[in-house]
Amino acid sequence: MRNIFIEELIKATTKKKNIILLVNDLGFGVVDNFRKKFPKNFFNAGIAEQSMIGYAAGLAYSGKHVFVYSINNFVTFRCLEQLRNDVDYHKLPVTIVAVGSGLDYGALGYSHHGLQDYALIRTLPNFLIASPGDTQEARSCIRYLINNPQPSYLRLSKDSKYKIHKSIPRIYPGKWIKVLDNNIELQKQKNIFLTTGSVIEYAKSHILKKISKFSLYSLPLWGMKYKKYQYNFLKKYKSVTVIEDHFQDGGVSSWLSESITNSNCKTRIFSASISAKIVGKVGNYKFLMKYLKKVIK
Repeated sequence: MRNIFIEELIKATTKKKNIILLVNDLGFGVVDNFRKKFPKNFFNAGIAEQSMIGYAAGLAYSGKHVFVYSINNFVTFRCLEQLRNDVDYHKLPVTIVAVGSGLDYGALGYSHHGLQDYALIRTLPNFLIASPGDTQEARSCIRYLINNPQPSYLRLSKDSKYKIHKSIPRIYPGKWIKVLDNNIELQKQKNIFLTTGSVIEYAKSHILKKISKFSLYSLPLWGMKYKKYQYNFLKKYKSVTVIEDHFQDGGVSSWLSESITNSNCKTRIFSASISAKIVGKVGNYKFLMKYLKKVIK
């Protein structure tokens, strides 16, 4: 997905000269093509992430659409005050490109696990979260963010080349996209699954393969402002099981549950999320994903 981001950004910058790419002294094997083609549109802020968000806000205030590329944790936990006060408060066109979703960097330990980023970013009122499930959704999300500059958070898998959609899907914030039906009578299916982000590959290959009938949806664009649309999706089903590479607390299932608070919606929401027992564990992605609680209803 990282390479797709750079491909799409290069295409966009040939037409939109106000696009800027900021990095914090990393990603050079990935961003080099952009840097060489557009040296005046590229800046390395060094290992100074909080200052980098300040630079991004200043550039955005002057009319630029700034993309800040970094590893997930470096540009979320370390920079929350700057994201809140400099970007979100002023509704500036800054897109945070966070690489290493969920447990992508699992072998580097808990300091590099991206398991609480949704919880942080979704509390920022003006931020749009873009969490593509496959390479096709990645292109959709990137194009949407380029064409709709705003405070935004693009959560990308480090290495995924997974493709589940046959074509690039049409997306908009808060919309559920149907991904898979594995039975002809699924129009009657009332217990469905919902994912957001690259965990969709794991869900299909390790969880849903054991189920004879299921319907799977993806939610690539969401955030605080888009809770109001969720009731209309949820009310159609008896239950929705959310599969996410994030803690349940502050994650997508929590967000969905909050969306129907004080409503008469009777849909049950279940969470297949990462267990807090993972704290302190080190290992590759396959090993660490064993800590995803497989709640099947």
